[in-house]
Amino acid sequence: MKGFYHLHGAPPYYTNCFVLTGEKGGAVAIDPSAPMTQYREILKKENAALRAILLTHGHWDHVDTLEALRRETGAPVYMAAEDAALFGLKAQQYFADGETLEIDDMKFHIIKTPGHTPGSVCILCENMLFSGDTLFDGDIGRTDLEGGDPAAMALSLKKLLREVPGNPKVLPGHESFSDMETQRRYNPYLR
Repeated sequence: MKGFYHLHGAPPYYTNCFVLTGEKGGAVAIDPSAPMTQYREILKKENAALRAILLTHGHWDHVDTLEALRRETGAPVYMAAEDAALFGLKAQQYFADGETLEIDDMKFHIIKTPGHTPGSVCILCENMLFSGDTLFDGDIGRTDLEGGDPAAMALSLKKLLREVPGNPKVLPGHESFSDMETQRRYNPYLR
């Protein structure tokens, strides 16, 4: 990986959005809800072409600029089929649990984590866990919205404890960043 960019979506949610660029001129956007001008600036600065758009889940505050970004770049959208169906979103590829996507020189390992929505996923890339609205710093995502499931969330959290090795940075869909070791120790929902 060559570049890492953290962007914010519109108020009041200020969704954490990300762009990663690779060594071969490709880029990946995760949860696109930042202004389009910011995506254009990054791609121009890095002289990169957007190769994929990855969604941790389908809530509107994580896909606010999805269609504009897809139209402008032609990049395929990857997400879970469950959320595509629930929220009426279109994707070119649906995630399979445990798969690894190789885009440019970057590898994205997909961990399905239903609970916040039926199609929520966490995405592990190098030393970063993009946790969407599944895992926050000291907290977890809501399970009382459409498609939420507290029992599924409990199982997903246990799965993260089993399947996330080492101490990657935890980059959630909202609020502050952390790391997995801190969450293992202090997040009450992971005990």
